[in-house]
Amino acid sequence: MDFSQPQLTDDDLAFREEVRAFLATHVTEDVKRRDRETGDNFDEVVHLALGAAGYLEAEWKTEADGGFPRVRRRIWELEKRRAHVPWVTWGTTAMVARSVASFGSPELCEEILPGVFSGHIRLCLGYTEPEGGSDVATCKTRAVRDGDSWVINGSKMFTTGAHNCQYVFLITNTDPDARKHQSLTMFLVPLNTPGIEIQGLRTVDGDRTNIVYYSDVRVDDKYRLGEVNGGWTVLREPLNVEHGAVDANPDGLQDVSIMMHQANFMAVAVDKAGEVAGRSGSIADRSVAYRLGRAAARVEASLSAPSIFGRVALAQAMRDVSPDLMDLLGSASALPIDTDGAIDGGASDYVFRFAPLVGIYGGTLEVFRNMIAQYVLGLGKPNYSPPVVKAPS
Repeated sequence: MDFSQPQLTDDDLAFREEVRAFLATHVTEDVKRRDRETGDNFDEVVHLALGAAGYLEAEWKTEADGGFPRVRRRIWELEKRRAHVPWVTWGTTAMVARSVASFGSPELCEEILPGVFSGHIRLCLGYTEPEGGSDVATCKTRAVRDGDSWVINGSKMFTTGAHNCQYVFLITNTDPDARKHQSLTMFLVPLNTPGIEIQGLRTVDGDRTNIVYYSDVRVDDKYRLGEVNGGWTVLREPLNVEHGAVDANPDGLQDVSIMMHQANFMAVAVDKAGEVAGRSGSIADRSVAYRLGRAAARVEASLSAPSIFGRVALAQAMRDVSPDLMDLLGSASALPIDTDGAIDGGASDYVFRFAPLVGIYGGTLEVFRNMIAQYVLGLGKPNYSPPVVKAPS
């Protein structure tokens, strides 16, 4: 592993200052407070400003197509994270826009991509169903062809950002008699279509997600992505990105795994706990010092784990480290951010409430561990059938 620091040119340093000034101007304390209150992980004013400044397009495009050069991309990603830019809706938008570019018609690309770059069009993920769990291929939401359009009925859970988006990347079942991976068709459904109802859900960490109902929703065939019953091909790459199962770039300038944004909150919480322990003198207690050191070691190890392994390590570390920090800090650590008397500014409480969700996003930790066991360790498919009870001889 190469820990050397890249040498920044004068132009790169000027770009970093430009980005810092832009983000300081637009991502204000009021923006951060509103984001905590709404749980949206999105601010339209900030998002449109990013689009108008060209940052969204530069982040989405490759360097060959006019996007950020690799070093500037890394600078941009780090500064955006440090400024706590509300980011989730752009993350889903960028992911889906790549599928539109790959599988959409020229007409659809022209309808969608310019608005994505300007910030006026946002895209969300319509995957999970109320009874579907992490296996999105068990989709029950039906799409039935009717001439040049499709009629969609069903419901989706955890469609984060739907209330701030214009389209949803929707998995549907178009052949209930086929095998599950051969029955799926993907659509980019306009969310202002009659028959769509969005209901908000708040999670334990304060975030907002949504359940979305589709009742006789009529969608033109131009919004279909890929072949009929060929949706798994369209869906595979976005799922790999969401799972973190993608190859690292050889230049080493990207995050070693996904969920680094969330992991940053964990690292901050450990730092603040150490600051409190040092200020109070409790760090002199060897058991306190040991537990803080163990937490810091867990954080560092998880931050260094690559690909899908890092996703699992980060989520598990958040679950293990946050309650230990709260135990060390005492009852005042249970007070949330911006609450008078929160001993660490609410950092450990936030990570504690956030940790279960990080182990669910894009699939549960159990799913990812099974993927590692099956595809990396060669242990075969998990067997969930009940044990065979032998009759007494």
